[in-house]
Amino acid sequence: MIYNIRKIFTILSVMVLGGALVYNCEPEPDSLGEQLFLDGAANGNESSYDLIAYNIKNNDSIRTDAFKLLDLISSSSTSSRAVLGAFNESQFGMQRASYFTQVRLATYNPDFGTNAIVDSVVLVVKPVYRADSLKATTTDENYIYPDGNIDAKKVVSTYPITKYGKAKKSLTLEVHEVSDFMNGFNDIVYSNKKFETYTPVLGSKEITDGNVSSVTITKDSDNSALFTSASPAVRIKLSNTVFQSKIINKKGQPELNDVSNFIRHFRGLKVSVTNSDGYLFQIYPNDMELIMYYKNDLVDANGVTTRPQTKYAFDLKASNMHSGYYEYDRAGAAIQTYANGNTTTGDLKLYAQGMGGNSIGVKFPVATINKLKELYQTNKAAIISAKIRIYTDKSQWSNAYPKPSSSDFTIVQRDKDAEGKPTTAYTTDYTSLGAAFIPVRAYDVDKNPAYYDFTVTQSLKDIVESTTNVDYSNRYFKIDLSQFLPNSSGALAGYAYTSRSFSPLRTVFVGSDPTNADDDTTVTPNEIKLRVTYGTKK
Repeated sequence: MIYNIRKIFTILSVMVLGGALVYNCEPEPDSLGEQLFLDGAANGNESSYDLIAYNIKNNDSIRTDAFKLLDLISSSSTSSRAVLGAFNESQFGMQRASYFTQVRLATYNPDFGTNAIVDSVVLVVKPVYRADSLKATTTDENYIYPDGNIDAKKVVSTYPITKYGKAKKSLTLEVHEVSDFMNGFNDIVYSNKKFETYTPVLGSKEITDGNVSSVTITKDSDNSALFTSASPAVRIKLSNTVFQSKIINKKGQPELNDVSNFIRHFRGLKVSVTNSDGYLFQIYPNDMELIMYYKNDLVDANGVTTRPQTKYAFDLKASNMHSGYYEYDRAGAAIQTYANGNTTTGDLKLYAQGMGGNSIGVKFPVATINKLKELYQTNKAAIISAKIRIYTDKSQWSNAYPKPSSSDFTIVQRDKDAEGKPTTAYTTDYTSLGAAFIPVRAYDVDKNPAYYDFTVTQSLKDIVESTTNVDYSNRYFKIDLSQFLPNSSGALAGYAYTSRSFSPLRTVFVGSDPTNADDDTTVTPNEIKLRVTYGTKK
């Protein structure tokens, strides 16, 4: 394909200045080679080349401890995520997510007063929700606040939870007390680690409509607040009996005297779902609350005894050990047939999935590199742009589930060092172009199929245009459905800091056809390809 490159860059410059980039068009050469087209100095040609693309099996396991679920880099509670729910479909099978957390006392050796009795205990779980999609607001002007039978007004605002899966399915959340010691905050935990729990359920709550609500209760007499939930949440009532016996009745005893004793006495909570199908949703683990309401005797100066309600908030924050537990059932799913991990000729279909599911590996075949070296050495053709183009599978992934956006992918370069040890790093395009670099562009995400371009220009130039022979036999790209996470200043925290641990996304892509035998005249429709724009002097 012959491009009028100068015209393309003129148009793109106007579009950027105007604040609009349209992605449903052919991609442009990247800035690494733009200078070659200035003043009409070169002709631009685009050609497609074979790639070896294959599934990387991660054994359905990934680190899901506090260092992976909690945002300890940017210190933002809203970028910390965990996942709950269950989702079952024919391509990937069943995936179910639970969440474990330790619990600490707000202060140790607490004094609950005289004759303290638990009124209620509530675990507050705050899902990621669609704040711009208020579904309903209901007002009860005749509400009676139960603590003191106070005339009040209750306002409930309802929002849809952000879901991945079958949005209309209901889910039942359960909370159990953990019976295993969960170790410490700094311990590494993988997603296949299931901490055991006591059999009696502490509490449960059905999410019947996939919504979450915020509640405000105000006193009729003076409009003062009796209760306010800061943000929409699922409130799960827990067992009064357990907290009476394990907390209130332990007043003054060693179990409540320090952290070490307490996390061995009350070892933590598990939040899970009873379902095997429905949807997955993310929660903010650092915003969870565990609140115990109780009454005790309070004697005033006149000797009159009253029993006011007191609230005790436990500590569920980052100092605790946290982990996600993910279960899989792949029996009968299409992934079992297609995800073969063929690193020699590639897999026909590629199954990418977050939360420990498959990654995608992409390698440059020897024949492809040899063709490009011949162009470079014989025709003096300089690589202007190189992109891995990958399509969603039109037949296997035709559904209503959202397709990934440009920001939903990570790509890193894997290799071996001089001693044969595996290495991982950002691609050289990241390190060459810095913060302004856009590694992935998404096209037609509202259509079937969608496709994505991954820029690998400098990575390819390093091999093809090097004056020495570069050993790329162990080099490949690893693509995941996740995002690179920022640090406190907004820059990328590092290639190892991604959202893979809590990304519910999955998609089937078209791979490289093993029957092609490097014959570019027989191409599987939408087969993954390396699209290279190169320039030759006029």
